[in-house]
Amino acid sequence: MMTTPTNKAGSRQAANPERRNFLGTVARGSVGATVAFALDAPPPAAAETPAPAAALREVTLRVNGIEHELRVEPRVTLLDALREHLHLTGAKKGCDRGQCGACTVLVNGRRINSCLTLAVMHEGDRVMTVEGLALNGAPGPMQAAFLEFDAFQCGFCTPGQLCAATALLDEAHDGAASTVTADLARAPRLALSAEEVRERMSGNLCRCGAYPNIVAAIRHVAGERS
Repeated sequence: MMTTPTNKAGSRQAANPERRNFLGTVARGSVGATVAFALDAPPPAAAETPAPAAALREVTLRVNGIEHELRVEPRVTLLDALREHLHLTGAKKGCDRGQCGACTVLVNGRRINSCLTLAVMHEGDRVMTVEGLALNGAPGPMQAAFLEFDAFQCGFCTPGQLCAATALLDEAHDGAASTVTADLARAPRLALSAEEVRERMSGNLCRCGAYPNIVAAIRHVAGERS
């Protein structure tokens, strides 16, 4: 019995049309699905136009006895105005939330957290930073006491501590009581005990833990002024 030889190449050629048809069907389906998805998908969002910078405001700050005319955005804090515009870098940006006291400065004789107030709010106010506590280039009384009593370590919080301590003495002299003042009637003649100083300085944190020496330095200056 004679057999017909099989042409393997021919068999592959015969199978190729079916394979091509299958691949073509899949390809057309994929393209169709892609087109349908593109048609159903929402149009891409337009690129957002960046918001224009806030209009600059002119403000005159009287800092350490010198008037400075600045042009700043309304949202610029007093701390940033001092550091970035006037290059008075004594006041430090610690927590930037009014919790650590490193940014403490004096405004019209009262201590404030300069990170929580805007520069434009202090037109014409008297602002004093730690740089203004010196007397004729020499350390002021509170600065000298901090040096004498070694009331600092890394020094990051020290400018705020010095400004707060300076204001503390004036507040106590004016009769401002604290939460630990026992006799309010004697507040104007109050002797600043260690407990009083700790309470009044509680808004200024020292991560190095130099609190005992800070208290000693402040009480030393308070004793000299009494």
